[in-house]
Amino acid sequence: MPNHSLAVFGLVALSLLATVDTRATATHAQPPAVPVGATAQPVPADGLRVILLGTGVGPPVNLTKYGASTLVEAGGIRLLFDCGRGATMRLTEAGIPLGSVSRLFLTHLHSDHVMQIPDLLLAGWVVAGGRTTPLDVWGPKGTQDMMAALEKAFAFDIHMRRDVDEKFPASGITVRSHDIEEGVVFDEGGVKVTAFLVDHEPIVPAFGYRVDYRGRSVVLSGDTKVSENLIRFAKGVDVLVHEAVDPVASRASLRDPVLVESIIAHHTTGEQAGQVFARVNPRLAVFSHAPTSDALLAQARQHYAGRLEGAEDLLTIDVAEQITVRRVPR
Repeated sequence: MPNHSLAVFGLVALSLLATVDTRATATHAQPPAVPVGATAQPVPADGLRVILLGTGVGPPVNLTKYGASTLVEAGGIRLLFDCGRGATMRLTEAGIPLGSVSRLFLTHLHSDHVMQIPDLLLAGWVVAGGRTTPLDVWGPKGTQDMMAALEKAFAFDIHMRRDVDEKFPASGITVRSHDIEEGVVFDEGGVKVTAFLVDHEPIVPAFGYRVDYRGRSVVLSGDTKVSENLIRFAKGVDVLVHEAVDPVASRASLRDPVLVESIIAHHTTGEQAGQVFARVNPRLAVFSHAPTSDALLAQARQHYAGRLEGAEDLLTIDVAEQITVRRVPR
């Protein structure tokens, strides 16, 4: 290669290396900005806020809809319901400090509802402004055993960060877990959480939850077939967040037909959800843990004419005298 060509090649290579180094330095110096999210406006003083962190369906990875998880805020208290894949990322995207989330309620122990708990437990402890109080976890029978196993699985990391290296506060990595039954499971600062049994057989028990604060309320169905018990507990609710499956789309998939019918039988179809909404008559009905499709909404509309929103990650609902729905710009 001629000398002048070598010189040009060398200059280009140096230029590329400098570009790569500059980009790497910039990335470390300034993390990506968090989008303007759900916390851009204050939670209504006399009401509550619901953020659908993840509305995806099942264990498969979905890069546009994360795993089942919902945040409810009221009276300065943050309550997380389920902790599916991506929950901590959605919390961060919504502007919620991980260390401020110390109360977790589980509907059932399927992996897609619990797989992000280790990140909430560990990252919520070590981040700036991290958790300094115990992580309280409420859920069906088996919750205490699961949480004890997680503590054991991460015992080395916990020991190093608590006792040897960073010396993060021991209180922030303490877990208090509770195997619950139907009834009031949390009552603090005027915020009441009631667990009620739903029908997700053969997964037993499975729970839905109702949150009440100053006359405002939201019900989260969890995973369930049509449940008369849910309808009973949801009477008079402001917002009903309900799971759903689209049987037409499911049957059109290439999956094993026997498996498809089994999955449909574990859940509530769009048409059945419309019937539930009509019986409960909430001020707002919302799908979560459900497909995002006009077809699903149309199925529900066969029986329900009220206000209805589809499943969408980071959909934010403020419940006060008026119900306001906001979407985070994507």
